[in-house]
Amino acid sequence: MIIVLVHVHVKPESVEAFRLASIENAQKSVQEPGIARFDVIQQIDDPCRFMLFEVYRNEEATALHKATPHYIKWRDTVADMMAEPRKGVKYANAWPDDQSWG
Repeated sequence: MIIVLVHVHVKPESVEAFRLASIENAQKSVQEPGIARFDVIQQIDDPCRFMLFEVYRNEEATALHKATPHYIKWRDTVADMMAEPRKGVKYANAWPDDQSWG
């Protein structure tokens, strides 16, 4: 499994549009066979800050995801909504093991 945490700081006037575009992308992303989980989370004390919690079954799935029409649409739609460039950090799960992700 490869876990990617994408940190996003959104312009205040774009929060709702970003949230809706990201939810649409997530709903389609979880239908990809290489994605085990895809959450959109919003910071409680600063609603302009989001995190995308993406769990991929393997490295190939990360590349395949970035080639999908829904990802490309999301990327292009939200580009001007960000207050600063988004930052993705890759992790490997230490526990639970791969079988626990379903």
